[in-house]
Amino acid sequence: MTLGRCMRMWYSGAIKLGNGENGMTRKEERRAQGGAGDKKSYGGQGKARGERPDRQRYSGGTGGAAAPAVSRKASAEDVKAGDRIVVTIKRIGINGEGVGYYKRKAVFIEGALPNEVVKAKVTRAEAGYLNASIIEIEKKSPDRQVPPCPVYAECGGCQLQHMTYEAQLKAKEEIVREAFQRYAGIESLPMRPIFGMENPWGYRNKAQLQTGLHDGEVVTGLYSAGSHKLVDISGCEIHHPVVNGVVEGAKAVLKELNIPIYNERTREGAVRTIVARVGQASGQVQLTLITAVDRLPDTRRLVQRLRDKLPMVKTIAQNINKGKTPLIFGDRTTVLWGDERLNETLGDVRFSLSPRAFFQLNPEQTVKLYNAAKEAAALTGKELVVDAYCGTGTIGMWLAPNAREVRGIEIIPEAVRDARDNAEASGITNARFYEGRAEELLPQWVAQGIRPDVVVVDPPRTGCEMPLLQAIAKAKPKRLVYVSCNPSTLAKDCKVLLGSGYRLEWVQPVDMFPQTSHVESCSLLVRND
Repeated sequence: MTLGRCMRMWYSGAIKLGNGENGMTRKEERRAQGGAGDKKSYGGQGKARGERPDRQRYSGGTGGAAAPAVSRKASAEDVKAGDRIVVTIKRIGINGEGVGYYKRKAVFIEGALPNEVVKAKVTRAEAGYLNASIIEIEKKSPDRQVPPCPVYAECGGCQLQHMTYEAQLKAKEEIVREAFQRYAGIESLPMRPIFGMENPWGYRNKAQLQTGLHDGEVVTGLYSAGSHKLVDISGCEIHHPVVNGVVEGAKAVLKELNIPIYNERTREGAVRTIVARVGQASGQVQLTLITAVDRLPDTRRLVQRLRDKLPMVKTIAQNINKGKTPLIFGDRTTVLWGDERLNETLGDVRFSLSPRAFFQLNPEQTVKLYNAAKEAAALTGKELVVDAYCGTGTIGMWLAPNAREVRGIEIIPEAVRDARDNAEASGITNARFYEGRAEELLPQWVAQGIRPDVVVVDPPRTGCEMPLLQAIAKAKPKRLVYVSCNPSTLAKDCKVLLGSGYRLEWVQPVDMFPQTSHVESCSLLVRND
């Protein structure tokens, strides 16, 4: 997830972070998808909610209670929960589920892969779609594999581990292509091959894991879909190995010193969450314990034991969250030992990260995405660039060395302050960041005779607000660079822009979060005149 996109939810505390960051409700996602199309997506970093087939079903076995078969003469409207149907899977949906059709009605089946024929039990029947679970795979895809993660079916943080990586990349390209066909009416999309990873494992530089006790052992993980059951994801396959090691070491120290672990049901105990972030360049780690108490028991010994056991940790912090809330972080953070901030870089841009600061979770792929944005901007050093939804300013700062001036716009004051600090730390003097709404500031600048040559947008999953699209149309920048985390809202926004004097030059998908259904993209739109 790119930095600009989730700042509003991040800084306002509206995001609960387990294995990732996302903040859309089911209603919002449906609206973004256009109603009865693909359903809710938690992207590459969130928990996919809803039932999952068990491991036997993922591997192609049989399971599930017997259910009445639907007559071949029955229409899709006659189908109800509990009925059995046979479906040929056509593609992967935005949540990683298989998508097929029964009597022209879309059917979403978790764990199914394209070109598979599955016997399924209907779990939900709506006017526009059906949900179903696999009973038996009658024709198995050659792209199916055994998920490496032992708790894959329970965790929900990943959605595509049962699919080979090459097939994942093809499926994500198809997700983008299908979105433009459906929402923009573009049958022949100028799409480039997706940027994948040479090693699609161990890429996440940060983990935020809930703590609990099981048989006297400290466990860390995510809550299973639709429950309060904590799934231990020790050694998570997509976390950086250093992050996994630090979490395991912290668990051992907590147990050794008998530090009380928070109980969500009784609301007793101290440590609620362990957060570990590793710096890509330095290998140093920032460790934060989120607590339900103001003062950790035996703090001095705790800090010393963590330092002894985990020499790569350079910051040990405590964040206090005493409320009965789904939010991970509270408002107060204290550094118990070490550096106040973790230094990080993306290319030549430097960042100084506090324990609560947002930063890209996959720096390797972020560089590819931002380089695509740089190519799309095609800067010569003479251009004024407006970075709408700028967040902490990363894309703007990435472009600044090749621009005359960059103006970033962000509604969240804390993000604007971070952007200014990051620009100063990187020695970038031609980037300025403004607090406000892009759809208001951009028209004001145009009225003052200030017209951008390039506009960059990196909106949340719901896409750009219509007033901003209208403001861009009036400002008439020569080039528009659209960075997106949601192909459906990207396609819808592009349809508006194509009707406002722009043409779509190309779309570059980027696999920011392998093993998940999430797909990023960077698109270039150019003025026709």
